[in-house]
Amino acid sequence: MIAATAARTVTARRTAAALCWLAVAPGVGWAAVRLPGLERGPLVQAVAFTPYVAGWSLLALVAALALRRRWPAVVAGVSAAALVAVVAPRALPAGQPAAHGPTVRLLTANLLHGDADPGELVGLVRRHRVDVLVVQEFTPGAAAGLDRAGLGALLPHRQLNPEVGTTGSGLYSRFPLSDPQVRRNRGFNFTQASATIAAPGAPPVRVESAHPAAPWSVSVVDDWRTDLAGQPPATPDGPLRILAGDFNATLDHAPLRALLDTGYADAADAVGAGLVGTWGPYDGDPIPPVTIDHVLVDRRIAVRAVDVHGLPGSDHRAVLAELRLPTG
Repeated sequence: MIAATAARTVTARRTAAALCWLAVAPGVGWAAVRLPGLERGPLVQAVAFTPYVAGWSLLALVAALALRRRWPAVVAGVSAAALVAVVAPRALPAGQPAAHGPTVRLLTANLLHGDADPGELVGLVRRHRVDVLVVQEFTPGAAAGLDRAGLGALLPHRQLNPEVGTTGSGLYSRFPLSDPQVRRNRGFNFTQASATIAAPGAPPVRVESAHPAAPWSVSVVDDWRTDLAGQPPATPDGPLRILAGDFNATLDHAPLRALLDTGYADAADAVGAGLVGTWGPYDGDPIPPVTIDHVLVDRRIAVRAVDVHGLPGSDHRAVLAELRLPTG
């Protein structure tokens, strides 16, 4: 009887240890990929869900401590600390530069093949007094719908490149535009409309509607990397730049972090809204929300607020950033 009880005790301990290691393993593996930026192939999609794994790693740590499994608890503690350290700051506001110029409200929206509700989008522009609107997956039908809904009266200046399908791009502005351009990404042929806006009391600002390729399969991951690497870097000693749109990348993806390192700040991250989802379940798909729509601003621009808004007909939520420009 004593021997049988001892055997059951040993079996229970081994089972508890095995379960602890199983719970700890995802956080360890994720940290090993995320921290050095080693995402490749299917891991590119997986890394987008790092905030969820950071939460899981904390639960694994609590479980290991509760079961008094020392080594699983040590490993869980290290991996949880590493993942939380890179994720948690997105929920905390950061210091802002001393910008004293005009306020500009910028809205970015992916229209999902042009199917997003134009009336709802124009309503967002009207209600929130948007000054600049950038759109992706912009089609001729979407352009006509926005005009019918009255966008021209609100944002009369424009640089548009509507195309059938998902490759079109557009930029609307309350302010006059100069040097309008459209460029086509080399990886997946999405286009990006851009122009320089002239807000009274501020230096010129180059605004571009960003849309790198989506890493929807392993076969297009190289295109995704090519398009992100091809985004215009910030110019800290030159003109102000804003890149806004559907980047198909989160702050856990190394190529987007490399772009930020050129001198951009992520607007949502700057005000503590960097974990608010912008893509995933919004058209009915059972996908946890992830943050792939961004407003990247020159670090001389202050971010006052960032909000996201549902957009019927699209699988993305629109992102609204309130920005304070430096003086001219």
